[in-house]
Amino acid sequence: MFSVNFSGEIMKPYTLRILSLSLCLPFLVSTVSIAADIENGERIFSANCSACHAGGNNVIIPEKTLKKDALEANGMNSVDKITYQVTNGKNAMPAFGGRLDDSDIEDVANYVLSQSEKGWD
Repeated sequence: MFSVNFSGEIMKPYTLRILSLSLCLPFLVSTVSIAADIENGERIFSANCSACHAGGNNVIIPEKTLKKDALEANGMNSVDKITYQVTNGKNAMPAFGGRLDDSDIEDVANYVLSQSEKGWD
């Protein structure tokens, strides 16, 4: 079986398979890196955030949890907004910018959003 490419030339089947696999590779790699980011975010969260936010709760201001509905109500339901708040702090929450790398803070934000979607189970 042969296919015709855009210039009208005939492509051999193995060439088509290699091309197809190479187009899928970026998606496979990005999925693996996202999983690693979530795992790192969980580790960083456990070490730095869980004293006040265990289980997505908030021991200082109980109504400002990390649960999905509270994040949405407070306009904090995006990686960018959570990253900003973790970096700069707010009210009783200390700033972690300078204490944690930017990539670690972004991993925490991704972890928080993923947990909020799962109900912090």
